[in-house]
Amino acid sequence: MSWLILVVSGMFETVWASALSRMAEKFQWLDLLFFIGGSIVSLGGLMIAMKEIPVGTAYAAWAGTGAVVTVAWSIISGSESASLIKIVLVAVLIGCIVGLHLIDASH
Repeated sequence: MSWLILVVSGMFETVWASALSRMAEKFQWLDLLFFIGGSIVSLGGLMIAMKEIPVGTAYAAWAGTGAVVTVAWSIISGSESASLIKIVLVAVLIGCIVGLHLIDASH
């Protein structure tokens, strides 16, 4: 269950990162609320997951999950272009997250 919480909370990094990006362009209160809410869910989930997952593993998987989802969202929303090398590198990052989970599960 800790890994599910970790992955979901990592996905919420996209919420606060996107809101932060929008606020950098033009401040709006709704973006601030999304930033605060996304941060609370994201960091709260990380905290809960670290009760059972070692801090280094949890943080790496959480940050990697957030990066993967943020890149995917940026490509889907059109704010970032897709390229073969970007897709390959994101796939490698996903493989690393899966590897961390497999290593953690074996111990």
